Amino acid sequence: MLTLFRVLGNPLQLCKIIDSKSFYLLKNLLKFVVMSENTEDYEDTVQKRTAERLTEEIQSMANYKSLYIEIQKLVASTAVKRGDFKNTLMEALKSNGLETEIRNTVFHWTRSQSSLSLLPPPPEEFSDLSFLKKAQVQWERRIQKSLNSTCNELNVALARIRPREDREELAEKWNELSTYDIDLSQYRPLYAPKDFLDVLFAIRNPVFRRQPDELNWEFSHIQIRVKTLAQLRRVYTELAKGMPMLGVNPDMQSSENYANLEEERIHLGEKVLRSNHAPIAQEFLKRGAPRSLRGRLWSLVLGSIVKENDVEYYEELKNMVLQYDIVIDNLIIKDVQLTARNDDQYFVFEDVLYKTMLCFSRDSEVLAPVTTDKSAGGQVIHAVLQGKPATLENTLVFPPSGVIPFHGFTMYGVTTPFCYLYDDPCAMYFTFRAFYLRYWFRLHTVSNHKQGIVALCLLFERSLQCYEPLLWVYFRNCHIQPIKVVFKWIMRGFSGHLPPEQLLYLWDLILGYDSLEIIPLLAVAILSFRKENLMQVNTLQSVEAVLADLSSLKVIPLLQLALLRE
Repeated sequence: MLTLFRVLGNPLQLCKIIDSKSFYLLKNLLKFVVMSENTEDYEDTVQKRTAERLTEEIQSMANYKSLYIEIQKLVASTAVKRGDFKNTLMEALKSNGLETEIRNTVFHWTRSQSSLSLLPPPPEEFSDLSFLKKAQVQWERRIQKSLNSTCNELNVALARIRPREDREELAEKWNELSTYDIDLSQYRPLYAPKDFLDVLFAIRNPVFRRQPDELNWEFSHIQIRVKTLAQLRRVYTELAKGMPMLGVNPDMQSSENYANLEEERIHLGEKVLRSNHAPIAQEFLKRGAPRSLRGRLWSLVLGSIVKENDVEYYEELKNMVLQYDIVIDNLIIKDVQLTARNDDQYFVFEDVLYKTMLCFSRDSEVLAPVTTDKSAGGQVIHAVLQGKPATLENTLVFPPSGVIPFHGFTMYGVTTPFCYLYDDPCAMYFTFRAFYLRYWFRLHTVSNHKQGIVALCLLFERSLQCYEPLLWVYFRNCHIQPIKVVFKWIMRGFSGHLPPEQLLYLWDLILGYDSLEIIPLLAVAILSFRKENLMQVNTLQSVEAVLADLSSLKVIPLLQLALLRE
């Protein structure tokens, strides 16, 4: 911190940190970090606006209370001297680890924003994409209607107070929910990836004129700017340059004095974790995480390291599950039974999946980030508890998380792969939730976001058409829409399709580069790799058969080949 004294203000005033000035000190510390980072990348005015925005929002941050208390203790301690306030405070912040925590706080806040820059987008990006928000609103209404129809057909309530006997049984079997016996034979998933793709294909850009009998073949009429291969190379530099990465060959020679690359990465990863600096951990993930360190690295990058208040909150979510019976519970249990229970690689995690997803359905902290996303429309249902008067006290947002599951929701990346990273259900929950809020909700939401499902489909189509034109033309001649072949991969983040180890290498890259664009790129790479076999068949069912088994594929080499090609 270069000019902390100037930013913090008068040290005599700050010595009174025990009182309300604690808040202003923390605000200024956070403000300073924003303005001291990336000074070459942003104009001073933009930095100041960003800093001001951060100082207005820090009180709602999850770690604000703990930071506030720690700074109170630090400034009141003997480590900070009134006669040399500036230097002693700086040293105390560093030695106490608070400087790193403050910088991590700024890092996580900036990641939660669409961009640090508050400058308007270029003129060519002012396309009217409001029709996408309308499509999302219509889609949500359709899901809500389907949910209400299910409740009417089965004569069940959206929500009710759980009967005492059921509550006691559920509490008793909480750690073995696979033994919780309820009849779900009449329940069916509300929708599947195929239904969502049909919705996307039905979207119409009002200014795009299509011939009456023309097949709705692709997404080219939606004017979202996506990257070219050259631009992707500049983003995924480590992959494009063929740098040594985990996931290629575990015995690959190291450039240092280590037995192999994996040993080197473990040594470096431990140093990264000791630094406790989230941006460094994110950079480290670009070349793959060692299996033994991955969970801790992901938690650091996502800001999901469990604290005491998180444990208390997780317990509150569990109590809400025990107290309230909502129809979403049955859809979640049914989904786990249809997917993870029948998967050789995930069935052993059935109990923890139930706990995680049931708690997730009650988590109201998921609701606001998803429904207030500016690129999508955000609608919620309100339900009155069965048998209760229709008062505000008896009305709740349904479900509290705002997320209505679809077929494969548990498998598609929301939860199952995290089971390999964490023994503690609480640690697993908060990392999965952070991952969902950062990335996965965009994969089942219609929006104009550049990391949204529509943009990813468009990126896939343009990449395939440009770099595998023969395969593109062949599909077209066979009346096979390429996006139909890969959509379930993209919407599920390849979860349930790739072996867990390969899937986790892929998700390392998502976190390391903070981008979902690697998913459609991998889809193109797989089609390219199996092009010869694909061009021997001429129906969608046969194409799907060729691509049914991805267990032999290695993610990192395929992506390197895709980015190195001319």
